[in-house]
Amino acid sequence: MNLNESDSVPSFADRAFFGKLRFRDRDSDSIRGSSYRLSRQPFNHRAPRPYQSNIQSIIRPKSMDNTYVEFISDQHLTQCVANLHAAYVKAKADVSKAKFYNNKVDTIKLTFDSLFNQIDQASIIQAEILRQIDKSINNSIGTFHEQVLGGIEGVEVGSLSGFDIKAKDDSLFADIKNKHNTMNSSSAESLFQKLARYADDYKKAKCYWVQILAKGSFEEKWEAEINGKEYSHSRVYKISGDRFYALLTGQDDALFQLYKVLPQVVKDYLKSFDRGGDERTEHSALTEITDGSEKNGRTILDQITFENYSYYLGFDRL
Repeated sequence: MNLNESDSVPSFADRAFFGKLRFRDRDSDSIRGSSYRLSRQPFNHRAPRPYQSNIQSIIRPKSMDNTYVEFISDQHLTQCVANLHAAYVKAKADVSKAKFYNNKVDTIKLTFDSLFNQIDQASIIQAEILRQIDKSINNSIGTFHEQVLGGIEGVEVGSLSGFDIKAKDDSLFADIKNKHNTMNSSSAESLFQKLARYADDYKKAKCYWVQILAKGSFEEKWEAEINGKEYSHSRVYKISGDRFYALLTGQDDALFQLYKVLPQVVKDYLKSFDRGGDERTEHSALTEITDGSEKNGRTILDQITFENYSYYLGFDRL
């Protein structure tokens, strides 16, 4: 790498390379206490290793355009938050009574939940509705991370192209999952085969299964037995969220930076958000159910049970 006075942003390959070096000596006290900044001087390859405390990072310092985190602009991060907020609003608005009933409601379990946990029926149903909303939002959280990472210099987001994240120089491809346990064996097999194809097509590329919320901090070859078959490839890896953020940014604490700043970013965004229209849109399921229970003189759970199971023997007497 050669930085001159006109250079402001190092290449993706440079960030990944020096981020890797720092991780090799992760336990070094010189790393833990250090703050890395971009050196404006030409880099000397004979200089001491970049993870030593007297060597500055290749990552540029904060500017007026990135006061939240060091690796993406404030505008980009705010837009990612806005996109996620829109997903929340849509998910809440989409839960009508008909959709809530779509997979049938287990009112026997909800009866136990209400009585054993001493929670009133309206609150139990509200919690169940929020659980359904949460299932939808989980997918959107993964998209949020894809969009955030896509704002890093040298990185782009896939658009119906088979990958979630790639380096613009085709040195990296990644599929991002928000949680480590979101795939069954068939999905895992399909993902490995897809990443292996990218690795075969792009001979210098490393391909990653990214687990934003993993059971440990790691970057390792993905070697597994899936559906009775052994899978391994020299350039197919699995990696935890913290390591992947660090790999793309060159900053070991990049994901931590994001975590710490999110409350302020969301507050700043909501202050500027037009709270008319969509912001007031809430799910209608509980209101529809409550109106029906009052009209028919039933408890909320009896109303749900009648509307879901009136064709069962005896249930038409509710």
